[in-house]
Amino acid sequence: MRTQVGIIGAGPAGLILAQLLHQQGIDSVILERKSRNNIEGTVKAGILEQTTIDILREIGVGDRMNREGHFHDGNYFQFNGERRRIDLKKYSGGKQVVVYPQHEVIIDLVNARYANGKDIIFDVEDVTLHDIDTDKPKIKYRKNGMDEELICDFIAGCDGFHGPSRQAIPDNIRKEHLHMYKDGWLGILSDSAPAADELVYANHERGFALLSTRTPILQRHYLQVDANDDIANWSDDRIWTELNERTKTHDGWQIPDGPINSKGIIQMRSFICETMQYGRLFIAGDAAHTVPPTGAKGLNLAATDVKVMARGMAEFYQTGSNDLLDRYSEICLRRVWKAERFSSFMTKLLHTNPNLDSFERGIQLADLDYYTSYEAGLTMIAENYVGLPIEWEKAGDTLRLVK
Repeated sequence: MRTQVGIIGAGPAGLILAQLLHQQGIDSVILERKSRNNIEGTVKAGILEQTTIDILREIGVGDRMNREGHFHDGNYFQFNGERRRIDLKKYSGGKQVVVYPQHEVIIDLVNARYANGKDIIFDVEDVTLHDIDTDKPKIKYRKNGMDEELICDFIAGCDGFHGPSRQAIPDNIRKEHLHMYKDGWLGILSDSAPAADELVYANHERGFALLSTRTPILQRHYLQVDANDDIANWSDDRIWTELNERTKTHDGWQIPDGPINSKGIIQMRSFICETMQYGRLFIAGDAAHTVPPTGAKGLNLAATDVKVMARGMAEFYQTGSNDLLDRYSEICLRRVWKAERFSSFMTKLLHTNPNLDSFERGIQLADLDYYTSYEAGLTMIAENYVGLPIEWEKAGDTLRLVK
């Protein structure tokens, strides 16, 4: 097969990229190792920044999000049994976020792909990248036991942290940063009433908790636990007891409980591959960077990565210029490092552990008080939470935010 852009991975990054390219008349082929049922049925969190909301609307897949998503103008930080609201819209210049799960975004994008008359090649195996430092890179893979080859102008590696794309960049060129956290998140899906009208980020001496909403009858909540803990140690009763303890307030409020449908523990890490491009290979999303979920940045970084990539490819096909593609890593990394900073900041601000001495605990509570009381603190939280703009150009020492 021959195409202009070979996309590895049918997650948010790959699917958004394909739609952006389609709007520019650029052909693409998507390869995905999982089945369609798998990618559409795996329930994942989804807090979409204003920039991502705008991108989904721009590419024509925002209708269901607009109807069914939970648009929030703020969120709550809770500590010392007191809940304080951060007015995101007020302190970010009118921006919002929407709670709209990642698998729902994927369903919308897959439907749009097929509506465009394009296909997705699911259930592929043994994907390898070849000749990426030439103008005819190739992707080899197996499908139904047959060896296949896809020849491209460009390869977009949107295949996640464990995919083959990043590993195709030579070791002596690839520059990576990894930080592992001792804390994990125990996440549950429960048939219960909403805990609050907006997300609640709770700091408690027993550990962090997050209360989130999926639907009026399905909720997603999280507890800070040891990353190496076994989910078998957490009965439903223990989970609800701990959630209630960490989120109860001085006025007697208690979390609505109900049957737990699923539960699991994830480990947290911060990772950046600064080499986001090599030859005709460009990596995006989790293939290039991962963040702890505290800052709600994962899917959003993927969307802005491919926004930059698609514009660069469009410029190449329209004018023959490589200028924007040559600056792909530079442009993306400005935003990636700031999102990593905010995610790390939120994790340290909201998580506690037994190793904190009384002084460190006092500083943490003072930080929470400051960031939820003073305009400068509220603005910092709000601007970062709703998403910073893409910094496209640098003129001298001044960054120009060009749409």
